[in-house]
Amino acid sequence: MTERRAILSGSTFEEQIGYARAVVDGDRVHVSGTTGFDYGTMTISDDVVEQAEQCLRNIGAALAEAGCTFSDVVRVRYLLPDRADFEPCWPVLRRRFGEVRPAATMLVCGLADPRMKIEIEVEARRPIPPHGGVATSSRPEASVVPIVPVVPVEAYEPPYYVAVFAAVRTHDQSGYHETNARLEDLVKDVPGYLGIDHAQTPGGLGITVGYFRDADALTKWRTNAEHRAAQQRGRADWYQSYTLHVAKAERSHGFTRAQVGDQQRPSALR
Repeated sequence: MTERRAILSGSTFEEQIGYARAVVDGDRVHVSGTTGFDYGTMTISDDVVEQAEQCLRNIGAALAEAGCTFSDVVRVRYLLPDRADFEPCWPVLRRRFGEVRPAATMLVCGLADPRMKIEIEVEARRPIPPHGGVATSSRPEASVVPIVPVVPVEAYEPPYYVAVFAAVRTHDQSGYHETNARLEDLVKDVPGYLGIDHAQTPGGLGITVGYFRDADALTKWRTNAEHRAAQQRGRADWYQSYTLHVAKAERSHGFTRAQVGDQQRPSALR
C-alpha cells in the first residue's frame, strides 16, 4: 500500500484553512505554496528577498521531515504579485536550485495577504532505498548511486577532536528541523569549528559527526546556551535513544575524484 502522510509546520493557516504544509505520497512529496512567514512567530518581513529566504527555510524543513532535500526537487513554481520583485530573488533561488535545475514556472498573481510578496511551491521525488539497502539505479552502467550528492568534511592536520552523535528519533518532530537549522548556523561561529557530516541509515539511525580544532572549541559548543536548550528538548521530545562519542583524531587523510580534465589528488594528510 502506498504511504500517504501529511506534514504540518504549525502555521495557523494550515489549521484555519485545512491543508498540510506537505503531503508524502509514496516517493512523491508535494509541498504546498509556502510564503515568507516565520511560523514560530507568525511574522513576515517587508523585504521580498528576505521573504524568499524564509520561504526556502520553511520548504527545507518540510522536505527534511519527508526524508529528502532540495536536491530531490523536480518542479518549482514561483507566485508573485509584482513581476519586478522576481529578479532580486534570483541569487537566493540559485543557491538552492542552481545545481538541481528543476522544472520551473513563474506566475504573476494576487496572493492571500497583501504582506505576501512571494509564494513558492515545490514537488520532489524522494529516494526510497530497498529495506536495509542503498538506493539503486535502473541504468545498467551504474547499479548503485548515492541518494544525494554529498561532499564529506575535508581531512585536517591532526590532532583535532571529533564528536559522534548517533540517534534514533521519535515520531514527534515538531520544531526539530527549525532548531537543527539554527544550530548548524550557530556552531559556525564557534572559534575552532571545522565542519560537520551527516548520515541517515534506511533503518532510521541518524549519525552526525562534528569536527573541532581543540578541546576548548568543543567545550564552547557543548556549553552554548541554545545548544544546551536544544539538548534538553531532544531528550524530552525528539529522541528515542542516542549516544555521544568524543575522540581525539590523530590521523587523517582523504581523496577526491578529479573532474574531467583534472588529475586525481589524494590529500597529503596521513
